[in-house]
Amino acid sequence: MTAHDPIESPPPPPPQFALWNLGFRPFYLLAGIFAALSVPLWAGRFAGWLGEWVYASESSWHAHEMIFGYAFAVIVGFLFTAVRNWTGRPTPAGSALGAIAALWLCGRILALTPWTSLAGAADIAFAAAAAIGIGVPLVASGNRRNYFFIVLIVLFGAANLAFHLAKASIIDLPPEYLIRLALDLILFVMSVMGGRVIPMFTANAVPGSKPTRHAPIERIALGSILAMIAADAFSTSGIIIAAVASLAALAHAARLALWQPWLTLERPILWILHASYGWVVIHLALRAFASLDIVPASLAAHALTVGAIGGMTLGMMTRTARGHTGRTLQAGPAETACYSLVQLAAVVRVLVPIAVPAWYFSAVTVSGLLWFAAFALFTVTYWPILTRPRVDGKPG
Repeated sequence: MTAHDPIESPPPPPPQFALWNLGFRPFYLLAGIFAALSVPLWAGRFAGWLGEWVYASESSWHAHEMIFGYAFAVIVGFLFTAVRNWTGRPTPAGSALGAIAALWLCGRILALTPWTSLAGAADIAFAAAAAIGIGVPLVASGNRRNYFFIVLIVLFGAANLAFHLAKASIIDLPPEYLIRLALDLILFVMSVMGGRVIPMFTANAVPGSKPTRHAPIERIALGSILAMIAADAFSTSGIIIAAVASLAALAHAARLALWQPWLTLERPILWILHASYGWVVIHLALRAFASLDIVPASLAAHALTVGAIGGMTLGMMTRTARGHTGRTLQAGPAETACYSLVQLAAVVRVLVPIAVPAWYFSAVTVSGLLWFAAFALFTVTYWPILTRPRVDGKPG
C-alpha cells in the first residue's frame, strides 16, 4: 500500500439482535403477529369459509385467545418494562424472557390442536412466570403501590385455569361466564392505567392543556367497575347490571371530559388513547342496554375488545416501543394508519349492526379485515424497532 492508496474503512458491524433485551420487545411483536392472524381466521370461520377446528369451533375459544393470548401478552410485555422503571431492578431478559415467551407461544399453538389441556398447562405456567417476573422486583424494592399488579396476574391465571377446567367439564361453570369476568378485569385495569397515564401524557404534550382528575368522579368510576365485577360474579338481575353500567358510563364519560380529549386531535399518539377510552363509555352504555335485552350482548363486548382494548393496546405499544428504543414520541403515517384502521374496525363491528342489523355478518367480516390491516401494518413497521438495539445506544 502506498501513501496515495485510499484507506478502506472497516465494514459496518452487522445489526445486533435485541429482541430479548426487555419484556416489551418479544411480547409486543408476538401480540401483533397473533392479532393479525387470529382475527381474520375467526372471521373466515364465522363467515363459513373455513372448516371446523378446535380454535375456531366455538366463539368462547375466539374470546379466550383474544383475552388470554393477545391482551395478556401486551399486559405482560408492558409490566415487564414498567416494573423495571418503577423499581430500578431487573425484570426477565435474555434466556429467561425467551423461555417465558415460549410458554405463551406453546399455549397459542396447542390451542389449535385437540390437546387443549396442554394449552391450559402452558398458559398457567406462563401466568405464574409472569407473576414471579414482576413480583420479585416489586417486593424487593418495597413498591407497595404496584403490588396489585401481582394480584392482577394471579387473577388472570386463575380465570384462565377455570376456563380450561370448565371446557373440560371438570367444574360446572359456563365458559362465557368466565370470559365476561376476564373482560371485566381487563376493563378495571384499563380504567386504573388510563387514569394514571392519559391525563399525564396530555398535560406533558399539549401546551395550555389542564387535564384534571376529580376525586369523587375517580372513586365512582373505579368503584362502579368493581361493582359490575361483583354483579357479574354473582349473576345478578339485568336491572341491577343496567343500573351499575349506566352509572359507570356517566362517571367514565365525565372522567374523559376532564382530560380534554378535543385538544389532542393534532397528536395521533394521544388521540388514540382518548378515542379508545371513549369506547369504554360506549361499552358501558351498551352493557346497560344489553342487560335489558335492547341490544345484543356481543355488541357491548366488541365495543370493549375492538374499540377500547384494540385501540388502547396499539396506542400504548407504539408509544412505549418508541420511548424505550430512544425514538421520539410522535406517530408517523404508519402509526396513524394503524390507529385509524382499528377505530374504523370498531365502528364497523359495533355501530353498523346497530344502524343496519341486516348487515351484521358483513360487518363482522369487514371489521376483521380492518383489524388485520391495523395489526399487520403494526407488525411490519415495528419488527425492526423491536428487534434492533435502541437508537441512542442505551441498554434496553
